[in-house]
Amino acid sequence: MAFLLGCEKVRVEFPTKTVFDGVSLGVNEGDRIGIVGRNGDGKSTLLALLSGGLEVDAGRVLRNGSVRVGVLGQTDALDDAATVGQALVGDAPEYEWAGDARVRDVIAGLARDIAWDAPVGTLSGGQRRRVDLARLLMGDWDVLALDEPTNHLDVRAITWLAGHLKGRWKQGAGALLVVTHDRWFLDEVCTAMWEVHDRQVEPFEGGFSAYIMQRVERDRLAALAEQKRQNALRRELAWLSRGARARATKPKFHVAAAQALIADVPPLRDELELKRMAMARLGKQVVDLERVTVRFGGADGSSRTVLDGVDWIIGPGDRYGIVGENGAGKTTLLQVVQGVRPPDAGRAKIGQTVRFAVLSQHLDDLARFGDDRVRQVIGRYSRRTMLDGKEATPAQLLERLGFSRDDLNEPVCDLSGGQKRRLALMLILLDEPNVLVLDEPGNDLDTDMLAVVEDLLDGWPGTLLLVTHDRYLMERVTDHQFALVDGKLRHLPGGVGEYLKLMDEREATRPSDRLQMRSRSDGPARTKRPQDASARAELAGRAPSGERPAAGAGPSPSASGAPADGARPQLSGGEQRALRKLMQSNERKIETLNGKLEAVRAQMAAADPADFVALGDLQSQVNDLQSQVGALEEEWMEAAEQLGE
Repeated sequence: MAFLLGCEKVRVEFPTKTVFDGVSLGVNEGDRIGIVGRNGDGKSTLLALLSGGLEVDAGRVLRNGSVRVGVLGQTDALDDAATVGQALVGDAPEYEWAGDARVRDVIAGLARDIAWDAPVGTLSGGQRRRVDLARLLMGDWDVLALDEPTNHLDVRAITWLAGHLKGRWKQGAGALLVVTHDRWFLDEVCTAMWEVHDRQVEPFEGGFSAYIMQRVERDRLAALAEQKRQNALRRELAWLSRGARARATKPKFHVAAAQALIADVPPLRDELELKRMAMARLGKQVVDLERVTVRFGGADGSSRTVLDGVDWIIGPGDRYGIVGENGAGKTTLLQVVQGVRPPDAGRAKIGQTVRFAVLSQHLDDLARFGDDRVRQVIGRYSRRTMLDGKEATPAQLLERLGFSRDDLNEPVCDLSGGQKRRLALMLILLDEPNVLVLDEPGNDLDTDMLAVVEDLLDGWPGTLLLVTHDRYLMERVTDHQFALVDGKLRHLPGGVGEYLKLMDEREATRPSDRLQMRSRSDGPARTKRPQDASARAELAGRAPSGERPAAGAGPSPSASGAPADGARPQLSGGEQRALRKLMQSNERKIETLNGKLEAVRAQMAAADPADFVALGDLQSQVNDLQSQVGALEEEWMEAAEQLGE
C-alpha cells in the first residue's frame, strides 16, 4: 500500500490548550478511517492539519506530492448569489458533466429534489449541506476528508452516501477520513478507527463495533479507575451484539467472544417495569389519532396533503421512532400529537394527565437564560427525578451528562452545541414530563456522550417519541419504528432497513422526474451534443424505451462507475465445500489457540513481577499465539468473502 499523507511528532497548540503533542500517523491507499473522540478533543483539528488547512507548532506534516485531497468542513463556502447548477458544475456545458457517470450518480443521490435554478441563498440548511457535499463528491480525489458529512441528511441520503463511499474507489485504492457521530455510518463505511483523546490519537482495527470491543477489553485489562466508563461501553457492546448489527455475516468466533463479554450484562431496558411506572404517571390513555388529515395550501391555490387519514395509538411507556424524508410531515405529525396544530379532518384525543416536553433541534428554550451561568440555572431546581428506579439530583445528572466543575461557571450562551443540548435534556427531565418528544437529540454530541444519553433514556419511565436521521440511535433507543410516506403512517417491524427497502420499491414504481436539469429556455445558449436514447433515459432516471427497470434495482455497473468484471466469480460445489471445511477447521484451531492464550495469561498473572526473563518469555508466547490467531482469522475472512457470506 502506497503512503498518501500523514504527520510526524506533531504538536498543535491553541492559546488556552494543547490539542496534540507528539502525534505520528500515516494514511495509506485503501484506508477507510473513522475518527471519534469527545467534543473538543481535536477531531476537526486533526482533519485540518492532515489536509493542509492548519499549520503545526512542531513536527511536520507529510504528503505524497501528487495526492489530491478533498475536504468537507462543517461550514461551506458556497456563494449565496450562485444557482444550484453553478455551485455544482460551474459553467461547464451540459454535455460534459451529463456524460460523467459519477456526476449523474451524485446528483441523483443528493440533489435530485433541489431546483437547478434556485439561488443557493434560498436553500434550507439541509439542502445547502447536500449541495456542498455533492460538489465535493463530483471531484476526482485521492483522499476525502469529511467532517460530519451526515449532518442534516435524512436516512436515505445517509444510506446512499455510505454506498457511494464504499464503491467510490477500487479495493486498495483511495483513502477516506471521516469524523461523524453516526455509529451506523462508521460501521458501514470504515475499516479502521482513530480515537482522539488526551493529546494523542490511538488507532484501532475494524469498524465501530470492533472499536467498542477493543476499548472494553483494553479497559478491562488496565483495571483502572474508569469503572463507570467501562460499564457504559459494555452496555453499548450488548446492543451491538444483540441488536441490528449482530448479523450472520459476522465470524462465529467474534460473536462468541462478544457474547462471553456481555454474559453478565442485564437487558438495556426493563420494558414491563417501565410501562408499569408510566401507567402510574399517565393512566391508560396518552394520545389517540383517528383518521387525522392535514393539508397545506399553496400560493397558487393548490393544496398538498401532508397527513392522510392517519390512525395512531400512543400508549403509556411506548417508545416510538419516526422516520421519513425531509418535508414528509414528521414535524406536523408531532404538532398534531401535542395538540399544537388541530387537524383539518379527524381528531386527536390527548389524555388528561399528559405532560409534554420537547427537545427541539434549535434549543430555543435555552435563550431565556442569557448570560446566566450553569450553576445559577441548576440552582433553581431543587427537585429530584427518578431514573433507573433511583432518585437523582440536578448535580448528579450534570455529572452523568459529562459536565465538569469548570463547566458550572460557564455562561449558558457560551456553552458548545453539545453542552447546550445536554443541559436542555437535563432541564427537561427535571421538569418531570411523562411524554418526551426528541427532535434530532444526537446533534452535536460525540459517540461517548451519545452512549450516556442513551443510557439515561433507558431508565426514563414515560412515553418517548423520537425523530432522528441517526439510524443507530433510532434502533437503539426506540422499541418500534414508524415511517411517514405519502401522508400515511406505516409500522416498520423490520426497522429502518424495512423503510429503506420500502422507499426503493416506491422509487422503482413511480415515474422519476426528480433529476432537474437546467431550463433550456432560460439562461445563455450552450453547446449541445446529441446523446443516445439510453444515456438520455439514464440521466432522467428512466429506463430506455421498450425496457422496464426491475423493482428495487440499483444503477447499472456503467452508471455507478464500477467495472463490469467486478462480479464475484461463481464457485463449483466442490470449491464451496472445501472453503466451508477450511472455515470450520480454522474455527476449531482458533478455539484451541484461544484456550492456550488464556493459560499463558494465567501464568503471567501468577508469575513473579520481578522475574523479567520469565515475563518476557511468556509475553513472547502470547505474541506468537496472537499472530497465529490473526492469520487464521484472516484466512477465515477470505474464505467467507469468496462464499459471499
